Amino acid sequence: MLLAIDVGNTNAVFALFNGRTIKTRWRISTDPRRTADEYAVWLNQLLALEGFVRQDIANVIISTVVPRALHNLQMLSRKYFDVEPLIAGVEPADWRIQIDVDEPRSLGADRAVNSIAAHALHPGDLIVIDFGTATTYDVVDYTGAYKGGIIAPGINLSLDALVSAAAKLPRIAIEIPGTDGSVIGRNTEDQMQIGVFWGYVAMMEGLVARMRAEIGRPAKVIATGGLAVLFDQHTTIFDAVEPDLTLQGLAMIAERAF
Repeated sequence: MLLAIDVGNTNAVFALFNGRTIKTRWRISTDPRRTADEYAVWLNQLLALEGFVRQDIANVIISTVVPRALHNLQMLSRKYFDVEPLIAGVEPADWRIQIDVDEPRSLGADRAVNSIAAHALHPGDLIVIDFGTATTYDVVDYTGAYKGGIIAPGINLSLDALVSAAAKLPRIAIEIPGTDGSVIGRNTEDQMQIGVFWGYVAMMEGLVARMRAEIGRPAKVIATGGLAVLFDQHTTIFDAVEPDLTLQGLAMIAERAF
């Protein structure tokens, strides 16, 4: 089986694959100081709970946007799974797509992996939106080439900045504001919810409209990340929601590397 590890700025996701099928997944907060031994204790317990053992893992692939986290994950793979891990973006797990931007090496691993998976799953021109610590918008053309995109503050990051900068504003959860659809809040919490939630929807719809106009051809919008399902209920811009897009991309890269 394949262990795919996707390390983001906030969380790391570990997923166990049998072929292209995710058998189980686990999430842990990203901490570059976490040692290989700490990962192993945590992961070994979770494997046992799901009925697996370490020996079931034959291959490992790692994608990370936190360079300091890579070494300990490599040590985890070598010491506890006796496997030299694949590193997404590095031969033999290189991207094998055209990255048509000014600085190709600056493209985040997660965005490249998403682009590969989205192109494999959905033909044609694409806009891939990933809701993470930042919300990224990536343009992938019909040939699979990465053409550029947008980086915006993630919704939780925006909310944290608002609360930390305004002494009297309370901390609130991200949720759909009210039940009547009004965008005129009558108390502080509702006004914050409306500003964050509907403001974010308006930003998404506006940016996608501008990107589609610039692309000049019909472009499908593929959404991924934790909040994609929530926003999908309140906007019509998504053509598909792929919650496991990054993990699927890692499995595809690993498959062609072996």
